[in-house]
Amino acid sequence: MDITVKRETFGQDNQSWLGSAHGTNAAQTITLDVSTFTKATHYPDGYLKSGIPLQKLAGGKYGLWLTTKELAGFLFTGVSAPASTATPVAAALLEHGRVIEAKLPVPVDAGGKTSAAGRIIFA
Repeated sequence: MDITVKRETFGQDNQSWLGSAHGTNAAQTITLDVSTFTKATHYPDGYLKSGIPLQKLAGGKYGLWLTTKELAGFLFTGVSAPASTATPVAAALLEHGRVIEAKLPVPVDAGGKTSAAGRIIFA
């Protein structure tokens, strides 16, 4: 894990996908496995956008949600992607709350919604 001190500048994070403030004060600290994301699709500008759906992986890290898996939640804030996909990245997971489905950067299908029922409300 890269823990060196760096100074980076980011643009405004687009959290318009959040449907309410509920759950935002209880986001969980997680570690992302960046190798589960595709650069051209998920971080062409060098950062993973907030609102990307995530799943918990077998080793305890989190990665891009696959439609056949349980939806763990959403990337709460954008994070810088490392130069190497082998480098894990610290992030925050919104695991319960309300989201505006039409504004998510990656769509969630009916199976994902069902797996998150009771934790995530899709509006």
